[in-house]
Amino acid sequence: MTESRGLSQEQKEELLVVLKERFEKNMNRHNGMSWTEVHTKLEAHDERVWSLHEMERTGGEPDVVGYEEEKGKYVFFDCSAESPKGRRSVCYDREALESRKKHKPETSAIDMATSMGIELLSEEQYRKLQTLGDFDKKTSSWVQTPEDIRERGGALFCDFRYGHVFVYHNGAESYYAARGFRGVVRI
Repeated sequence: MTESRGLSQEQKEELLVVLKERFEKNMNRHNGMSWTEVHTKLEAHDERVWSLHEMERTGGEPDVVGYEEEKGKYVFFDCSAESPKGRRSVCYDREALESRKKHKPETSAIDMATSMGIELLSEEQYRKLQTLGDFDKKTSSWVQTPEDIRERGGALFCDFRYGHVFVYHNGAESYYAARGFRGVVRI
């Protein structure tokens, strides 16, 4: 196997062990699915495995949450209890980052997701995630923002409080220690 984006065979094998353990521990997220089939798909897609590695490295705890029959792809979401720690304190996108005059964060959620080969969860995907457990009870996560909101300088984020998913808005240039983003990757 050739190394992909710096992921060694040993790193890949370690990640596959972690993913298998998480898969088996959380069967409610993927009823009726088989790890053997997921593993076969992962073995055939090194670039996507690298993206899962990046999700794991930044604290996302990726897990299978669905299967897209028409595309033949497994869907992985970040399933960490709180917004991934290694992806917090970021504004929404490059435009927002460049608009800040002082105290710029290191990067943006969109830039970071792109560099990892993943996408931010949509509001619909975030709501689906919350049917699988209670996530973001102390943190919040940027989600994909409709263009008409973004054109006006805003961006959306979600969290889970009082037994409900809340969708909020903020200036896209804002960033907070308790706000990160959750990603999705399809394999």
